[in-house]
Amino acid sequence: MSIYILGIESSCDDTSAAVINERKILANIIANQHVHREFGGVVPELASRAHQQNIIPVINSALLHAKIHKNQLNAIAFTNGPGLLGSLLVGATFAKSLSLALDIPLIEVNHMHAHILAHFIEDDYHTKFPPFPFICLTVSGGHTQIVMVRETFDMEVIGQTLDDAAGEAFDKAAKIMGLPYPGGPLIDKLAGEGDPDAYSFPHPVVGGLNYSFSGLKTSILYFLRDRLKEDPSYMEKNKHDLCASIQKTIVDVLMKQLKKAAEQTGIIDIAIAGGVSANSGLRKALLNEEAKGNWRVYIPKFEYCTDNAAMIAVAGYFKYVQRDFSGQQVVPYTRYR
Repeated sequence: MSIYILGIESSCDDTSAAVINERKILANIIANQHVHREFGGVVPELASRAHQQNIIPVINSALLHAKIHKNQLNAIAFTNGPGLLGSLLVGATFAKSLSLALDIPLIEVNHMHAHILAHFIEDDYHTKFPPFPFICLTVSGGHTQIVMVRETFDMEVIGQTLDDAAGEAFDKAAKIMGLPYPGGPLIDKLAGEGDPDAYSFPHPVVGGLNYSFSGLKTSILYFLRDRLKEDPSYMEKNKHDLCASIQKTIVDVLMKQLKKAAEQTGIIDIAIAGGVSANSGLRKALLNEEAKGNWRVYIPKFEYCTDNAAMIAVAGYFKYVQRDFSGQQVVPYTRYR
C-alpha cells in the first residue's frame, strides 16, 4: 500500500507544500514573499499575513502536481518549530484543521531535523544516502550547528553558534555593503568574480566545536567605515574582492570546526543542510576534502537547501512509519529544542 504524506512548511517567509509517496517526491511547491525586500529583512507580521494568503493555493497546487486527491493522503506533516511564531501558527492551524477534516494522523516536525533528513529524499539527483552515524553541518540564517546523527531521530548538537548564525553573518555583511536583501546569495554570486585572498578578516576563536560570527560582522563594519572615509567609492570599486574575501572567511571558520568534529568523532561521512548549504564556496570546500580522500560528502539538491516542504514531508514519512503522531493540543515553538 502506498503511503502519501502532505508536508507543510511555514516557519519563516516561504509558504511551501509537498506530497511524497514513501520517500519519493511527487510535488514540492514554494511561494516566496518578495514584500520583505524593501525592509532589508523579514517582517514577521507581513510574513504571517502572506502565509494566510498563500497556504490554500500552494497546497492545492501541490496536490494537482502530485496528481492525487486529498482523500488519498495518509497523514499531514507540518513544521512546528523553530521559526517565527505567527508564521508557524498559520501552517500548524491549517494542518490541524485538514487532519481533522480528513480524519488522518497529524505529524509535527522539527524544522532543523527536517533539513538533515532532506538527505533521504528519493529522486533522480539523490543516488547516495549518508549511512548512520554521520555528521551534519546545518547552516542557515537562524542556525549554525554541528549535529551528530546516530539514527533518523537520534540527533545530538555537538557544536553551535554562540551568537550570529552563518547565514545571518552573510546577510549582515551584505547589508553593511549596501547590497539588497537577501544578501547571502548575492555575496556568493559576486564572490565568483573576486579574489578570496584580497582581504584578511579575523577568525573568531571559541571553545569546543562552537562558532561565533558577531565579531566578524563588526570587523567588516569598521574596515569599510575607515576605507570609505578615505574613498567614498571604495566599496563599489572592490565589491567583488570584498565579497570573495568575506565568503572565504565564513567558509574557513565553518570548515575548521567541522574538521575538528570529524577528527574527534572519527566519522568521515559528512553532510551539510540548511540554506547556506547552497553556497558555492562551502560546497567547493567540502568537495575538496572528499577529493583528498578525507571524507565522504553528502550535499543536498539546491531546492532542498532552502526552506521547503519536501524535507518536512520526508521527515513526516519516517515518523509515520514509527507511528509517532501528534495530538490537536500541540503548539508551535520558536526556539530550537
